[in-house]
Amino acid sequence: MLLRQSCPNCGSATGSLLDLGRIRWVAHRFFVLGSVAKSDYGGAPRIEFNDLRENEISFDSALQADVELICSAADVGFFPYGPPLWRFGHIEPLEALQDSAQSSTVVERILDEYPEHILKPDEPFYRLRKDISRPTEPTEFDSPPDPFCGTGRLDSIGLPVLYGSPDLELCVHECRVTADDLIHVATLRATRPLRLLDLTTVLEEDCTTFESLDMTVHLLFLAGRHSYALSRKISAAARRAGFDGVLFPSYFSLLRTGAPFLETAYGLTTRTFAGAKTHEASKIVPNVGVFGRPIADGRLQVTCVNRLYIRRIAYDLGFGPAEV
Repeated sequence: MLLRQSCPNCGSATGSLLDLGRIRWVAHRFFVLGSVAKSDYGGAPRIEFNDLRENEISFDSALQADVELICSAADVGFFPYGPPLWRFGHIEPLEALQDSAQSSTVVERILDEYPEHILKPDEPFYRLRKDISRPTEPTEFDSPPDPFCGTGRLDSIGLPVLYGSPDLELCVHECRVTADDLIHVATLRATRPLRLLDLTTVLEEDCTTFESLDMTVHLLFLAGRHSYALSRKISAAARRAGFDGVLFPSYFSLLRTGAPFLETAYGLTTRTFAGAKTHEASKIVPNVGVFGRPIADGRLQVTCVNRLYIRRIAYDLGFGPAEV
């Protein structure tokens, strides 16, 4: 609502008043989301607040006055958050996947419990390349040569993988291109139905989060390069099982959709809530990984090639405390 008189706190005669809901929303955005600390697998905010606690955190002098005002106006208190350990990857299947003696059992479960997606010829997706010399040559968009295999999330020596996505903007971000790069994008289609192991599915489980295979895979694909050895085990097993490739969540899914990191309610992951499957699936942007060299062997065809240039970029930014 608009101010009708000077603010009793700052003296401003312009701007808008915040009601209770908006005050708490601002507090959550700044102090909770702005204090998230990442771990190898997962992460959690260092600060939380509710209306049952007194304020337990002292901030620097520039921020302390705002904190006291928020606590008074919204009747809340900030406190150091002690999150459940699943948020930091302490999940039985994920820990077993990192143990060479147990990893094969978890991989077998993944192949058994996750469904397959049939990639049909009417489902185009994109593959982006930069600085190529023969952009109209279809094989330029095939999987990399053998000396370059073993650096991606799914590929390994002896198992090349062609990566793409139905989301073109995601391809741009995945490839880390800049305005100075010479970029070409190919539209690809399957020439026949291809079987993909679908790791973008939100599993329905009857177990705690500490035992969850769904959360294991979710955290695996939110993790960086240190996790690649684990996802390659899944990829290699899928190839041996006869799949043509893998449909998997992009590492940048949350940045693309704007979804919160490991969203919870009352300390519980919203992935387990009844009826939340559609909501959780909306946070996932898929990548496609097709095994071998599918353009050369005819499983994929290049239907169109275009030069791509970047006109504008935009960011949705948030703030948090400088020190926590």
